[in-house]
Amino acid sequence: MSAPGAGPAGGAWRQPAEWEPHDACWLAWPSHPAEWPDALDDARRAVAEMAAALAGGERVEMLVLPGESEDSARRAMAGAAVRYHAVPFGDVWLRDTGPIFLRGPGGELGAACFGWNGWGGKYLFEHDAELGPRIAAAAGVGCTRSPMVLEGGAVETDGEGTLLTTRQCLLEPSRNPGLGEAEIERALAERLGARRVLWLDRGLANDHTDGHIDNLARFVAPGRVVCMEPGDADDPNRDVLRDIARDLAGMRDAAGRALEVARVPSPGRVETRHGDLAPASYMNFLVGNRAVLVPVYGVPADDGAIRALGELFPGREVVAIDARAAIVGGGAMHCMSREQPAARATSVAMTGGHA
Repeated sequence: MSAPGAGPAGGAWRQPAEWEPHDACWLAWPSHPAEWPDALDDARRAVAEMAAALAGGERVEMLVLPGESEDSARRAMAGAAVRYHAVPFGDVWLRDTGPIFLRGPGGELGAACFGWNGWGGKYLFEHDAELGPRIAAAAGVGCTRSPMVLEGGAVETDGEGTLLTTRQCLLEPSRNPGLGEAEIERALAERLGARRVLWLDRGLANDHTDGHIDNLARFVAPGRVVCMEPGDADDPNRDVLRDIARDLAGMRDAAGRALEVARVPSPGRVETRHGDLAPASYMNFLVGNRAVLVPVYGVPADDGAIRALGELFPGREVVAIDARAAIVGGGAMHCMSREQPAARATSVAMTGGHA
């Protein structure tokens, strides 16, 4: 792979949209009981359900550890089309620790690997700093490395050069002290092919990622985004969600289009089994080749969110995955996954979910 920095600004290397064809999706089997207090079995069940839902449309590449981790994964997913990789890892949040795959001018794949410091020094697990290059190597693609700290869940792309992010996360001093918006925008252009960066201000309450965009707003097609409509007065993110919808409605993408903004319900107040406020979000859905995996939380808004997202992706099955165990670790389906785009166009439609 030639250096992405030489290409994306000129239209060569780019980060594809998530609805474009995948060859595979990378997951990791929950394997550290200390990181999943009272929730390991439920977290494993969620990952197994994700693998089953994805496997009909793309390869599933599963990271495991030797011994009990691999044995339990193989039992849980017996019969599913899953390939196992004994690659050291700390936790399952591959959206943030894994590589960001890129597609080159001839359809070839590459990867961008950024610095990792545990979400600004909050949670540093052994092996995660090297996980991006290791996954890229296992996928058989070249990887360019950047010292800039960037988690994959902090950026969202339409595949056409527009990138969404938040100031709360990317301008957090514990990640890249001294870098301002202009410097970060240049780095995103050089490394990911971003032609326009759209900034939201802040994220959900009690989110240790400091406002990852994949909990707030997602592209569903070129020129179209989805965000959440706050619930009742008890919704802890009522003001933030209203600000997000307002700000998105005033933005234009890299092609100059005014963004069309769709809404789904917010889950409202969701607490962990220990009574802590959880950063629960339906925006943490994962788009596969044939299915959209939607986190649910056992709350009244679940059904409305499933219906609304199904309307935005009419060509794909919507699969609800119980995310109450995953949210104990701070994330959901999108956070736990990293899609590997197809090296060249396939029969899967390369347009967004909305006609």
